Amino acid sequence: MGNSSDNVRGLILALSSSIFIGSSFIVKKKGLRKAGATGVRAGVGGYSYLYEPLWWAGMITMIFGEIANFAAYAFAPAILVTPLGALSIIFSAVLAHFILEEKLHIFGILGCVLCVVGSTSIVLHAPQEKDIESVKEVWNLATEPGFIVYTSIVLVLVLILIFRFVPRYGSTHMIVYVGICSLMGSLTVMGVKALAIALKLTFLGTNQFIYFQTWFFTVVVILCCLLQVNYLNKALDTFNTAVISPVYYVMFTTLTILASMIMFKDWDAQNGSQIVTELCGFVTILSGTFLLHKTKDMGNEESKHSSTSLASQAKN
Repeated sequence: MGNSSDNVRGLILALSSSIFIGSSFIVKKKGLRKAGATGVRAGVGGYSYLYEPLWWAGMITMIFGEIANFAAYAFAPAILVTPLGALSIIFSAVLAHFILEEKLHIFGILGCVLCVVGSTSIVLHAPQEKDIESVKEVWNLATEPGFIVYTSIVLVLVLILIFRFVPRYGSTHMIVYVGICSLMGSLTVMGVKALAIALKLTFLGTNQFIYFQTWFFTVVVILCCLLQVNYLNKALDTFNTAVISPVYYVMFTTLTILASMIMFKDWDAQNGSQIVTELCGFVTILSGTFLLHKTKDMGNEESKHSSTSLASQAKN
């Protein structure tokens, strides 16, 4: 596990990352609301938020969070850092409750807890990654039949969602926008891992940027990130932030672990108990997601009902 002081540094960085990322959802949504009041909303295809300083403040906050998360892995093991990403869900939901007045029902809170527990269970029992010593090794793994099939399925699903489901159900079904972000996110992480390996080896004295594979992964990451940001903005501008955050986290984490298992073949080192624990984690996540979907508007409905009751009493 390494030096204890390094673990403390990693823990602090991971916690800081969760706070930054959780806050960024709120700041970005406030920026989207402000931009939508004077221009075309992101939910209907507008890009007026690009001229809104508050939205950029949210983006910068998210970038700081991602940098802190990346740095945390330099000090602490992944088994400590990765599960802490779930804290951004709780932080975002609490801030949305108090700042955006997007009330979270008690069952919504339970759904958040189930999502966090299930995701944490999967991450904690996920297999360890193998050491990679060249970006060419990553390229060989990415071009094997298993991962090519996975990538093809992801791209086909994303295209179907964008061209068939977004025009029909994008504004009414959150899963459409979040699905696009999560599917592309799994490919983004694989590209980021490749770039991280290339940077690490380059800093150690072996320049990886002389290979075209490094630049290919760079282009993939940029394109995937742009697509994710676009549809995440649409989701934030259209639906309840307290529901988007956990569902996005659940889907993104699940698909990323699946992509990593296919690409790096880490399942070879797993035993039966680890596999069963991961399956239980998936069931827990599905239960939490179901609760969140079913109760996403109950908090706001109760708030409106209470306000109406108070108003009636005041008249009487």
